[in-house]
Formats: sequence, structure tokens, C-alpha cells
Amino acid sequence: MNTPLYAFEITLQARPAEATAGPALADAWGTWPTLEVPKATLATPLTIGFDAALERLGAIERLYAEPDGSFVWACSRSTPAADAGSWQVDGNAAERDGRLLLVNLKGSCPAAEFDRLLEAFGWPAQPVMMQLVRAAAFLDEATFRNHATARGLVGDGKTLRPT
Repeated sequence: MNTPLYAFEITLQARPAEATAGPALADAWGTWPTLEVPKATLATPLTIGFDAALERLGAIERLYAEPDGSFVWACSRSTPAADAGSWQVDGNAAERDGRLLLVNLKGSCPAAEFDRLLEAFGWPAQPVMMQLVRAAAFLDEATFRNHATARGLVGDGKTLRPT
């Protein structure tokens, strides 16, 4: 049996201490609690340096990163992580004052592989939040994981891959 894939189109950012519970978001995959995030805190970078994050990304097999922060990570059925089938994550990291400000992520992958990606950005020591790109709603990590699983279970990962 295949491992379920997360499916997502998000912006990963540092979760500020000032984030509070927001209104629920209802979308095609369910109803989700959101975060209210003060606008001024969105410019706070993660604790990891931009170059350090790129170095960590470069250490992940099958992940190709450019010095400008763009990267692609793919798995085909012939690789060891392919028990979930083919998957791909496309990303673009942005910096502020030499530190990682945010990372745009789109695609699908197994939960364990997503954890490896987060580790490159300083997680779990760095609290993170995810903004759903289309809904422009912030989710805490646990809610994001449930949302990404719900999208993956209906096959959204295939629609998020480039053709």
C-alpha cells in the first residue's frame, strides 16, 4: 500500500509569538482553524541563515538548489523514497539581512520527506507557520499537516506537479 502524500501550495514562515487564533477557514478539503498574524511580524526572518539553509537543502539527495534560492526535489518510482509513488516539491527561498525570510513551496511528498525539508529550514527548533497561498490564510503546523493530508488523499498532488 502506498504511503499517503501531503499536497500543498504554501508559504513557510517563522511563527511569531504574537500569532493568535483566527476565524475558521472552510475550503474544499474541510474546515480549518487559522492564525491571526500581526502584519508587522511577517517581516521577521527565521533564525537560520539563507546560505546555511541552501547548504542543508543541497545535502538532501535528489534535491537541486540554485544559489538564488530556487529548488526542486523529485522522487520517481525507481528511488528508495518511492513507496508513495512519484512526487515533487518546487520551492523558492527568500532572504532578508542574510537570514531566511520565507519559503514558497508547491507540490506533494510523504510526511517524512516534508519533515526533512523543514529541518533544512531550522525546524523543529524554529516554530513555523504555513500560509495557504490561494486562501491567504495562516495555519499552525499541525493544522497544515491535516490540510495537506486531506488534499493528498483526494489526489491533489498530481495537479500541483508541472506538466
